[in-house]
Amino acid sequence: MQTVAETIVYRDLSGSIGNTPLFHISRIFQDAMVNIYAKLEWMQLGGSIKSRPAFNIIEKALQSGELDHGRELLDASSGNTAISYAAIGAALGLKVTICLPENASKERITILKAHGAELIYTSRFGGTDEAQAMAKEIKKQDPERYYYADQYNNPNNWKAHYHHTAEEIIAQTNGAVTHVVVGLGTTGTAMGLGRRLKEFNPEIKLITLQPDIAMHNLEGWKHMETALVPGIYDQNIADANLEIDSDQALMMVKEIASKEGLMVSPSSAANLLGAIAVANEIDSGNVVTVFPDNAEKYSEIVNSIFK
Repeated sequence: MQTVAETIVYRDLSGSIGNTPLFHISRIFQDAMVNIYAKLEWMQLGGSIKSRPAFNIIEKALQSGELDHGRELLDASSGNTAISYAAIGAALGLKVTICLPENASKERITILKAHGAELIYTSRFGGTDEAQAMAKEIKKQDPERYYYADQYNNPNNWKAHYHHTAEEIIAQTNGAVTHVVVGLGTTGTAMGLGRRLKEFNPEIKLITLQPDIAMHNLEGWKHMETALVPGIYDQNIADANLEIDSDQALMMVKEIASKEGLMVSPSSAANLLGAIAVANEIDSGNVVTVFPDNAEKYSEIVNSIFK
């Protein structure tokens, strides 16, 4: 159970999670009848959209007693959720162990180590699927030491977006959102937004995105036909699924920087590509996507784009 001290910390941290601004894409895409907006998700503790589910997972586990100061939080991640776990864990005095593909960016590894996370590397070729298998095996070998957060199968992942991200979008668009476009990774963002926004207005369309090939450059995204499908994923929630070329996403990083003044990650640029594709097919509406994180953790990619 939570101590009084932990409850106080939660009040402080909850104000640092979510409530991100909604940015109007006004130069890359222009149409008098169609607007595109993006949630700037790096503007919160942990620096990415993954802070929302990470906080919700930790909070619920502490409240239930599954996670206490005698156990370590264990999970698999491509990087952003790991950083969010580590940042929140550092603030709460919780130990965090992450199974991480060895090709995670140097910046992510540095940030994780700075927050005190223990890292267990898995093969770059196995991606997060292999990292998940490793985390499950570690939990099996020492069940009393770890709380396995299991973000790919934990309903508190998508519920963070159901209860918070979706409500922010409704408020920030004055309820006028017509389409939501998001990439598929853990699928928590899509599942949470799709469920809540369709409850608010059944006419709102959810369009999900995935890489067009299995060997892609969009860190954190899943090519659903060849990857281990998350347990929280429900393919029936989306109205359509589009494929995105990761090379085009890298070029969009450059365009967003030069025309919108934002340095974003490849996955953020990929989301905008999807949003533009949807916007080009409708006569009127308000299309909302998310920019999961900025470019700070992708120096090698960014340097190659702007050299």
